[in-house]
Order: sequence, then C-alpha cells, then structure tokens
Amino acid sequence: MRKIAVIGMGYVGLVTAAGFADLGNRVVGVDIDENKIEKLRRGEMPFYEPGLEEMVCRNMDMGRLSFTTSYAEALDGAEFVFIAVGTPPGLNGEADLRYVESAARSIAEHMRHPLIIVNKSTVPVGTGDWVTEVVKKHQKEPIPFAVVSCPEFLREGSAIYDFMNPHRIVLGSTNREAAEKVAQLHLPLRAPIMITDIRTAEMIKYASNAFLATKISFINEIANICEALGADVKEVAVGMGYDPRIGPHFLEAGLGFGGSCFPKDVRALAYAAEVMGRYPQLLYTVLEINEDRRRMAVQRVKEMLGGTLQGHIVGLLGLSFKPNTDDMREAPSIDIARYLREEGARVRAYDPIAMENAKRLMPDLEYFPDPYSMAEGADALIVVTDWNEFKHLDMARIKRLMRRPVLYDGRNIYDPQTMFELGFIYRGVGRGYPPPEDPNPPGLTWDKAGAQG
Repeated sequence: MRKIAVIGMGYVGLVTAAGFADLGNRVVGVDIDENKIEKLRRGEMPFYEPGLEEMVCRNMDMGRLSFTTSYAEALDGAEFVFIAVGTPPGLNGEADLRYVESAARSIAEHMRHPLIIVNKSTVPVGTGDWVTEVVKKHQKEPIPFAVVSCPEFLREGSAIYDFMNPHRIVLGSTNREAAEKVAQLHLPLRAPIMITDIRTAEMIKYASNAFLATKISFINEIANICEALGADVKEVAVGMGYDPRIGPHFLEAGLGFGGSCFPKDVRALAYAAEVMGRYPQLLYTVLEINEDRRRMAVQRVKEMLGGTLQGHIVGLLGLSFKPNTDDMREAPSIDIARYLREEGARVRAYDPIAMENAKRLMPDLEYFPDPYSMAEGADALIVVTDWNEFKHLDMARIKRLMRRPVLYDGRNIYDPQTMFELGFIYRGVGRGYPPPEDPNPPGLTWDKAGAQG
C-alpha cells in the first residue's frame, strides 16, 4: 500500500484522493480550510458530485482515506504528493498561481525524505520548472525530489467515472524514473499512458480544453446560420458527427460553455500566447461567440414577448453550468439573469441542486421549490441547464400554469413540433423555426432555369 498526499480538497483534489484510495492506496487529503476538513471528517462533501460521498465514506471506513490541515502529517511516509489547488483567473485572464506557490513552499518546508511532486492543477506551460525552483528555494535542507505534470481530464457530473475510466494518462517530467513511478500508480486504471516532457504535458491540457471549447463555439455559430436559413442544427450535428474525423461529441448547440475549466483555460492560453508575442485570434473568437450566446438568448425571448421584457416574469429552468453539479462558476444563468433584469424583467429560478450556491451569487432572484410553482403566472421560461428531470416535465401542465406560453429552449431538449402542438410559442437554438419567408435566402441567387448561381 503506497502513501499519497493530495494537497487541496477542491473538486479535482477530493476526487483524486478518493479515487486513489479506492484503488487500494493510503491517501491523506490536505487543505488549509479547517472547516472543510472537519466536514470531510464527518462525511460531508463540500460540493455535489454523483457517487463521491459514497466513495469518500467507504474509504474512510476502511482506513484508506483521511483528512488533515497538517502538511507534516500528510507528508510523513508519503511517496507521492499531488498538488491539486485552484488556479483562478487573474485580471488579464492569466492563471493565478498563488495557491500552487503556497503548496510548493509548504511541501518544501515539511519534506523530510525524497518525494515525487505531481502537479494535478491546470497550470501555464513552464509551471513545472517554476515549482522545482520554488521547492529548492524553500527546502530546509537539500532533499532529492522530482516534479511530474499529470493534468486532469475530469468532467463535473461524471468525475468518478472519468477517474476510474480515463481515456489517457498524460505524464510529463525531466525525470523519466519519476514519471514511470507515477505511471505505476495509474496501471490499475488500464488506460493508455503517455510520457513526455513537462512543458508538453502542460500544453496538452490547455490545448485539449481549448479545442473542445472551439467545437462548442463552432456549432453555436452554425446554429445562428441555421436559424437564418431554416435548417435544424441538431440534425446538422448528427450528420457531421457520423464523420469519424469530426465525431459527435461537443456538437450540441446551446447557451455556450461555462464552469471552472473551459472559460478560464481558453483565456489563460490566449494570455500566454500574447505574452510570447503571438496573437491568438481563434481563441478570442471562441470566447466572443460564447459570450454572445447569453445575450442572444435574452434577445430571442424579448422578440417572442413582442419586443419588450419590461414587467414580464421570466423563469429560468436550471442554474448550474451543466447538469449533475451544483457548480455556478461561469454559469450561463448568471449572465442571462443579469441581462433580463437590465431589460426590466422579473426573474424567477429553479434548479434541483444549485439553488443554495446561486442564492449567494444572485440574491435578488425569486427562487422556487419546483418547476411548476415557478411557471405559474410566468410570461416566459428559458431552459438554461439540461437537467434530466426537465425532459420529463408535464409540459401541458406547465403551459396551463403560465400567463403566456413562451418557451425558449436554450438546450434543445424538447421536440419543436410537440411544443407547437401543446400551444407553446417555442424557439430552440438553431432549430430553423420559423423558416425564412424568402424562398431565396440572402447569398443565394437562382437563374430562370432554377440553377443555383
């Protein structure tokens, strides 16, 4: 049984600690937040993630997982120490590395034997070399250590599955022996393992997230064109996805991406490019398209309500940035609620998990215990988060409860024809409703014989 210390009991750190414990290792989770550690010791999770509480409690009961605020306790006898602290965005989009620096300094001050330091946090290229210098600078005595980059690829809402069933393990280090030891830790997961240099490993994480964000912004751009030309973006995405060069994933038009990774990582990569004298035009466009999605949703609802939102009651179905999480970081609901209020609307909200977190960010919204009470007397509803329960609502009842049956489906979870038959004034994202009145859409001309010109 190997001993592992994991620094930072946030989303990545806690999942990583619980996952390695479940693989049979002895794991100590460290956090400077005493309140968080006390709650974890009682089996209370600091955030919602399906299956996490059960995994944490099971491994605590078996003695494989414990929590502490003491670096000395965590590092005593440890062979590996994972840094999994937050790297929030700075004023210019750069990654703020203060927590990484603090963790590296504390590791250096408390290490008493050789360690392999594994950086799990998402960090700019070059951070591994910098962590090495921080540790050397703050060691009380020269003790051998190695730094390995091991970026995480967890998705909120399915993090336990992703940890146990990774598509790949990426490791980067200047010390091949250390990287191979970290690879040994991951062998039970039976995933492809790639060992490279540390800067390349750090870049793989940023490039992966930037590419996925680009796919989302691309399909949202296509959705705009579909709306203008009367095409259905959902069918377009299916047709595109059959091509193995493209694939079906991340081709779901909607309100754009949010959360703790994509927005932050795209901005950080763009910032790093600019610092090095490169202009990341594509990355900035990806961010601009994403921001436009929220404004466009409000504009569509405004049009559906006759050109004004003043005095209208608009309900938000969903608040978290995606289903199966209570994470409100960069959630589309935040921008949408703000734009609605700026236009004079009264904003209601319901989310099955995230309302307590949302109330801290948006205390002026009206919160309801279920979708039906929220819909009563509302002029419009906006589907913001595609929670599974929203797909199974009694929409005929919803329609009867509303003052005006305006429904903007920001996640395309409903069938347009069904909604029309129920009597809704319905619009989805890029669904081509209503089709253009002009038989010759702008940009197309036809000669007398009907041939396209």
